[in-house]
Amino acid sequence: MLFGGLLMSNDNKVEGKYNIKAVSTILGIQPGTLRAWERRYNIIAPVRNESGHRLYTEKHLNILKWLVEKVNQGFTISQAVALLDKQEIEDNEMTTSEQKDRTKNISDDLMKALLSFDESKAHEIINHSFTIYTIDKVVIDILGGLLVEIGNLWENGEISTAHEHFATSILRSRIGIIMHSFPHNGILPKVVAVCGPGEWHELGLLIFTLYVRRKGFEVIYLGSSIKENDIDIVLDEIDPKFLFFSCTMRENIEHLLSLVSSLKEERDGLEIGIGGFAVDQLSKEKKEEYFEHIVGQTKPEWELWLKSKI
Repeated sequence: MLFGGLLMSNDNKVEGKYNIKAVSTILGIQPGTLRAWERRYNIIAPVRNESGHRLYTEKHLNILKWLVEKVNQGFTISQAVALLDKQEIEDNEMTTSEQKDRTKNISDDLMKALLSFDESKAHEIINHSFTIYTIDKVVIDILGGLLVEIGNLWENGEISTAHEHFATSILRSRIGIIMHSFPHNGILPKVVAVCGPGEWHELGLLIFTLYVRRKGFEVIYLGSSIKENDIDIVLDEIDPKFLFFSCTMRENIEHLLSLVSSLKEERDGLEIGIGGFAVDQLSKEKKEEYFEHIVGQTKPEWELWLKSKI
């Protein structure tokens, strides 16, 4: 939901507390840039003191922090403004327990619908989630968390393959449509994403790929496993900076690790990331050996991994 006009209508009811110099210092951008954003995009309307100087509220600062974060991730300011979402700003002001409770209720309802093979209800819940949360929040926090839970249930034999396939087909179709709707930043390096050898469980890879696409990277998404020799053809043709593998099945993890080791030796400068249930279940010794390649399970871990490689 874009909310420039809605937010501005309530600005003057809140007392401003930061002058433009303070905001500029906090955000690390020039006052002239702030004034240009306000004038060009009408994203906020600072109140004025008796001398006519701008005064920014805490709400204004939160919005500007959000925009600066997106710009630092590679988006242009116009793209960041287009993505601006009132709910994400409001979520930042909620307590952690309030956010978790609301997210858990949605996840529980969606899980119930998926395990009941209720496609209509599942889509209804997902649609509702997108009306109250940002795309990042729904796909990464809600659907991503649900994916991990479904994977654990299936791995432990608590749900059938039919349940896992049903949930995957619904979630995959929704995530795939969203993933291809984002623009990419030509300055950022190219990324290839593919499931590891013998792998066809690609939902986790889809969610991670969506996260990377959301940051502005151009991602060539290959999906389920391809022939091992074909990966060299793809890498020669695309010459990506990053190659991401996903592995869910434990019986495939050793083959993937062997492939990662050989690619690392053969292709200088290629950054290889791995993730998925089977990677999470590696022994402590294996995790230490392949530490530089393990991207983690959560959005903050993904952020740290990418920052360490760029």
